[in-house]
Amino acid sequence: MSVALSINVNKIALIRNSRPGNNPDLQKYAQQCIDLGCQGITAHPRPDQRHIRASDVGPLAALCRLHPEVEFNIEGNPLEGALDDYPGFITLVERAQPDQCTLVPDSSDQPTSDHGFNLTKTGALLTPIIQNLKQRGIRVSLFMDPDLEQIRLAKEVGADRIELYTGPYANAFIESTHEELLDQHGAAGELARSIGLGVNAGHDLNLENLPGYRSVPHLAEVSIGHAFTLDSLQMGIDKAMKAYLEILA
Repeated sequence: MSVALSINVNKIALIRNSRPGNNPDLQKYAQQCIDLGCQGITAHPRPDQRHIRASDVGPLAALCRLHPEVEFNIEGNPLEGALDDYPGFITLVERAQPDQCTLVPDSSDQPTSDHGFNLTKTGALLTPIIQNLKQRGIRVSLFMDPDLEQIRLAKEVGADRIELYTGPYANAFIESTHEELLDQHGAAGELARSIGLGVNAGHDLNLENLPGYRSVPHLAEVSIGHAFTLDSLQMGIDKAMKAYLEILA
């Protein structure tokens, strides 16, 4: 079965924000990715709005609604509140009504996400948030390490899916020490499926390490942004998209 590719557009927004104006145009870029065959668009709006802005979320959601085969995924920290013209993460999600919301335990001062949830500590806090989103018809995924005990807790707090954090796998791949981590992710995928959780994955996946990771069982979706942007610069966006889709087919 094919694995869905969701393109994270944060890096394009970051480039746009480095100059006045609207170049590159985020909506046109997302449309181009859709036209080239991706199955999803992902955005991670942080309170400092250093890449995706709050004002980007609604138009991206509307664009994806024009393409029923394309899912819109918003990811971020559910505890981030309002800041200036950022209305708070959950408020943004409620307004945009995405197909999927991926909850991530990152703080505002992190350059990027770097760990999964510890649900022993935060599960009770997340449960009503997850229930609220699900009642609105939004699929909820939790950003998780391949820790089997924590994945069981993800089911208990009401998540629909997990997104396995693949940063350590990508780092180990560079040193050719990734086999043990790949086994851990495989076990996590098997467990998730057995208890009724879908399996997504993301962070630092690229054309080199993705073919091996593709073997993780029951993988439904991968989210890729940074590497896809770099590969598009080197190969052209059409060739980069084709290369990723061929691996995931």
